[in-house]
Amino acid sequence: MAESAGGCCRCCCSFIFTLGLTALFMWLSLRTSNPTCSIQYFYAPSLNRTLNTTNSSLYFDLKLDNGNKDKGIYYDPINLTFYYGFTPNFSVGNLTVPAFYQGHKKNARRRMLVQTPSVPWPEARTNGTVWFRMDLQTKVRFKILFWNTKREKISVSAPVEVNATDGKKIHKKGIKLKSGAPERWRNRAPVGLLGILATGILVVF
Repeated sequence: MAESAGGCCRCCCSFIFTLGLTALFMWLSLRTSNPTCSIQYFYAPSLNRTLNTTNSSLYFDLKLDNGNKDKGIYYDPINLTFYYGFTPNFSVGNLTVPAFYQGHKKNARRRMLVQTPSVPWPEARTNGTVWFRMDLQTKVRFKILFWNTKREKISVSAPVEVNATDGKKIHKKGIKLKSGAPERWRNRAPVGLLGILATGILVVF
């Protein structure tokens, strides 16, 4: 009788442990990561000393990478704000990228320009380098199998150092836009799955 009870207990523990591992794998598969946003190209014609131009535009190439496996991303309209120098409130231009959908393991490029007539170009031309900053704000939903997650806000930014001789960004590599606050750990697994996982771990240990 005792042997039968022990076998039943082991079977029960094995079942709960297996259930816990299944919940863990499902939780890992449901985790999502925000897209990686980077500036691949940045050019200010007014800073190009070989040109005699009053073009006040900023030309840029924004790259959006979806590194999630089997998870698409729905972007709300992406709001871009451009700043001159290190003054936080010195906004010189705004632009909105229309909403779109991005498949898993895909990247999207948005090559655009923004008018920035309020930049003090004569002053900027006297410097060796000029600093700009791009702020990006949007909300995204992740498509997981046949359902979509709730909207999650993304707010990132990056400084861009521009050569005041040719008007191009100094860094050859892409400049990643980052959040000012640490990225929180994302957990989108259903509460029931996490409860099963926790129960399984407690029983096993």
